[in-house]
Amino acid sequence: MVSDDTLEKYGLFSAKVPRYTSYPPANLFVPDAGRRFQRDWLDLVEDGESLSLYAHIPFCRRLCWFCACRTQGTRTLRPVESYVDVLISEIRAIAGHLPNNVSLSRLHLGGGTPTLLSPDIMDRLLASIYDRFEKAPDHEFSVEIDPTEAAPELLATLARWGMNRASIGVQDFEPQVQQAIGREQSFEDTNRVVAELRDLGVRSLNLDLLYGLPHQTLDSLSKTLDQVVRIAPDRLALYGYAHVPKVSKRQVMINEAALPGPRIRHQMAGMAHDALVDTGYLPLGIDHFALPDDSLARASVGRTMRRNFQGYTDDPCETLIGFGASAISQFRGGFLQNAVATAAYAERIENGGLAAHKGLALTEADRLVGAMIHELMCYGTVHVSALPGHQAVQAHDILQNVSGDFPEVVSFDGERFAIDPGAKSLTRLIAASLDSYDRTEMRHSAAI
Repeated sequence: MVSDDTLEKYGLFSAKVPRYTSYPPANLFVPDAGRRFQRDWLDLVEDGESLSLYAHIPFCRRLCWFCACRTQGTRTLRPVESYVDVLISEIRAIAGHLPNNVSLSRLHLGGGTPTLLSPDIMDRLLASIYDRFEKAPDHEFSVEIDPTEAAPELLATLARWGMNRASIGVQDFEPQVQQAIGREQSFEDTNRVVAELRDLGVRSLNLDLLYGLPHQTLDSLSKTLDQVVRIAPDRLALYGYAHVPKVSKRQVMINEAALPGPRIRHQMAGMAHDALVDTGYLPLGIDHFALPDDSLARASVGRTMRRNFQGYTDDPCETLIGFGASAISQFRGGFLQNAVATAAYAERIENGGLAAHKGLALTEADRLVGAMIHELMCYGTVHVSALPGHQAVQAHDILQNVSGDFPEVVSFDGERFAIDPGAKSLTRLIAASLDSYDRTEMRHSAAI
């Protein structure tokens, strides 16, 4: 195991770096790119192509203080129903720019709280999607579920439409921690919804956990892990809490003095990793775990696992189209993000346009660095021979320089660049050393 002194030397306990769910990261997207690129990139989607779709529902009855997602509170379904009307209009508009024979490989509903919708509203939304996109043979339909906002009738509606994957946010089961982050959710409520999902035939379940939360300790996190293992999810995501109150204003509700320091955060991540591996989960990427027979674990073993704005995935699609306010799309040409505010998003759609606002067209340099960062984030290694031939020489020189910056934790023999498994916690920092963009004025989360 690499010593804490070495990790500190390379900045693990002090640096702030991107999470690299994309390269370049979303905070580098530029205004008005949507106007320039969206129609052209939609028109370049190929006949017969399989697509991945994401629909964003940016509403919650309660706003969890830890969350940095683009969401807003609501006490009634009136604004939600109006928003879904606009969302359906966007789906129709996008579908009008695509070939008639594209198919739908992945559909993901996220938020916010998708399970806030009534069965009738959910029926309308899903009908608008499946009326225009035929399911591919490998079709998967996943939904983010809040157990405190998941009526049995709504879950049954989702199952009727074919939901076969569900993702449940847990964060931590310790009551003091839950109170400190504004998210009270008992183990019993969570386990009840899990049982309902399994009774409905949902074949894959993911739980999201956080370490580094206020009042969280090694003991409390260990107790949460024991409860999580009793639920036996197929997949787990274990993220480090990102305290960025300048970006997410609601985080000012969290007492910074109650947050564990970086060294404790590092111990939490290591303890959780060991506990889950001892229970039979395989570690994937930098912060995911899966049972060996899960498709994500198989994708990791076969080096077909990918990383996008939803984390690690076995989604094979080259094109991801995001619907809704703030949703991000990925095309062969680059990235686009819809207008963030729901009012601005609705105005664009209602005026007969498309919703993309910010974005970035990829350069050849972006593609090369993005490919290397992707491999590091997924597997901790980069194979020069796997890159396009015209980029191999440039990649070799870049990796040679980076290996010189991290001599104690990185090896490079001219073909295979690899991070020492004991230094996996440095992955984002090493990826950042490949990044050619200036990050000095950007706000990122802690490296651990």
